[in-house]
Amino acid sequence: MTPHGTTDVTRELARRTGTQPGDWFLVHKARYGMEVVLRALAEHRGPGEVVTQILTCATAVDPILVAGHAAVHADVAPASLAIDPARLVVGERTRAIVLQHTFGVIDAATARGLRDAADDAGALLLEDSAHCVGRLARRPDGRPYTDVSVHSFGVEKMLPTRFGGAVWVAPDMADAALRDLVRARLAELPAVSRRLDLLARVYRTQNRVLNRLPRRVSRPLRSGLVRAGLLDPAIAPVEMRGALPYRPSAPSGWMVAQVAAALPALDVDEAQRAACVTAYVDVLADVVEIPATIVDAASRAELQPLLRLPVLARDEDAAERLLATLTSAHVHAGRWYRPALFPGVDDPAVYGYTPGDPRLAVSEDAVARLVNLPTNVTVERAREIADVVRRAVSG
Repeated sequence: MTPHGTTDVTRELARRTGTQPGDWFLVHKARYGMEVVLRALAEHRGPGEVVTQILTCATAVDPILVAGHAAVHADVAPASLAIDPARLVVGERTRAIVLQHTFGVIDAATARGLRDAADDAGALLLEDSAHCVGRLARRPDGRPYTDVSVHSFGVEKMLPTRFGGAVWVAPDMADAALRDLVRARLAELPAVSRRLDLLARVYRTQNRVLNRLPRRVSRPLRSGLVRAGLLDPAIAPVEMRGALPYRPSAPSGWMVAQVAAALPALDVDEAQRAACVTAYVDVLADVVEIPATIVDAASRAELQPLLRLPVLARDEDAAERLLATLTSAHVHAGRWYRPALFPGVDDPAVYGYTPGDPRLAVSEDAVARLVNLPTNVTVERAREIADVVRRAVSG
């Protein structure tokens, strides 16, 4: 049974993206939507390789492994922090390429290059829009570049909803049989269990209480609640071992209602975030490295509403010092994606990653130096934070 409110959400996503509501499917979490797509791909074409990046979260790679594919990591471009098409190698076993909009940075040249590479390999181009819900990489004529686009309503994303996700399936996908299979698998998902629905409802309260407790108390208590199945964490322990804790499902009616209520405020939130990015770039562009795609957009007054503003310190030690300085200034600076496959995995080999691989030199350099600044603040606060950063890196 389709949860009440689903059509409101899919209509709003379609309106925002210039697509059709019937091409959108809602899921309990975005990672499970990706799993469904990749399982259908394995069913249709056989297991193979999915090209992704190490500058990402482990939960963005787990669906590849759970679906029966091998994860193959390509290096990123410094300008976009997404896979560099110029250095990408595909082959006959390539089943999909992941276009990740890291921190919400959408780079048209990257999308075009990965689209060409996917076409050459006969592979699916899968868009990871977890950081920019309701935004797609588009061709000059406005058509989306990708075959499938995955969006997140989860923890620390663009919406304050903490749970839920959506998958868009291109109606003009070249492989019509695969398109129909993906759509069928997404449409037949059962509703999320009562237990997970309840955990979603109490998640905010649980975290509010845990965050107010002393760290020596909250850490073991949080771990105990997770082990007992009484807290559904943003990243479960099993998700750092190449697995996922649950089977894919559709969201509950309550989850859908939260998303439906939050989406109308997204335009205002995006405008605020873009203004914060402008403030950061104005103050910091001459003293700290910011990916060129962001700076170039600033020069054209086309700044995107980023989830966070990534800056790269001089080296790893400088990044740690900057994080410490920001914490002292009561700034919630992000460690995404330090270490690689954030927040770190038990065995990188399970994920197809060998630390120190020279083919991933740009990615590992970014992992070592990356610090990200909040954009869910006022413009005045963004300027204050930028001043803290400027003093720290100039001192």
